Amino acid sequence: MRETRNRGVPGAAGGARGAGGREERARKSARKEQGAPEKRGRVYTAEYRVERSGVLMEFLLEKCHTSRNNVKSLLSGHFVQVNGSPVSRHDFLLAKDDEVKLSKYPVRGQEDGGRGAPKKKVSLKVLYEDADFIAVDKPAGLLSIESDKDPECAFGYVLEGMRRENPAARPYILHRIDKETSGVLIFAKNVKIHSLLRMDWNNHVTLREYYALVEGKMEEKEGTIVSYLKENRNNLVYVTHDPSGQKAVTHYSVVRENDAYSLLRVRIDTGRKNQIRVQMREAGHPVVGDDKYGCNKNPIGRLGLHAAALEFRHPVTGEKISVTSPMPPSFRSVF
Repeated sequence: MRETRNRGVPGAAGGARGAGGREERARKSARKEQGAPEKRGRVYTAEYRVERSGVLMEFLLEKCHTSRNNVKSLLSGHFVQVNGSPVSRHDFLLAKDDEVKLSKYPVRGQEDGGRGAPKKKVSLKVLYEDADFIAVDKPAGLLSIESDKDPECAFGYVLEGMRRENPAARPYILHRIDKETSGVLIFAKNVKIHSLLRMDWNNHVTLREYYALVEGKMEEKEGTIVSYLKENRNNLVYVTHDPSGQKAVTHYSVVRENDAYSLLRVRIDTGRKNQIRVQMREAGHPVVGDDKYGCNKNPIGRLGLHAAALEFRHPVTGEKISVTSPMPPSFRSVF
């Protein structure tokens, strides 16, 4: 097993056939507005999800049905974002599940320190790094990748850190953890490794371990929860008895407890959206700070969920790679 090493990733303050016409109109409109872009929110004229790896220029030519010169103008004018970060390199490598967006107005961020740069200053601790992977300790409150409402994300900070050493480098998303969850977040550093893992991620992962601070005292001090999960149109996940839902398997054991709260060590066999949060709520012990799923208590000022360990096998060498993050001290403060 490889040894981890620590250093910091510095943060900064920081289509259809008609698509070609839309991009061209967006580009012209954006140039007119460059004098006062600060007052504009992020408005997108097109959004795409990448289905297979490739080069950004060729991807945009295929999706936009426009000329190579027009695509070059979109890139040089800072109208193109990948996973929330502005990209101007025409040879930028895309991977499956990347999100490519065309902005109505220029977006300046990690590439040039402009409008799109995160406003906060965040330093992500690197938990592990080698030639193929980089793992960071994501703080609670930071997205894994950007959303329309919040452009600040771990992907952007890791991208910025990698580009300090190699302007052509980029991270590739292997998995995500919720915005309010802290802990281990791993990226691949090249498209080949990413493609091999994304094809069969769940079978390569051998351990997913969390700490969860939940309401109340658990009746059973250890156990396994098996249920089926579905998501409604409001993006809320719920437990169903319908086997057409996604099967979710969660193992837990009590680490500490009092009359008000229980600290659990949790291991999940399946990585479903909001899995631990939904199953704990269904069991009558919601995760503290989780107002989305019915908890009105928040003794630690954040969601009581931390991704403590992720272990997986290298898709080429078969080597086991294990990355851990210590439990936040606040989780013990209620005992």
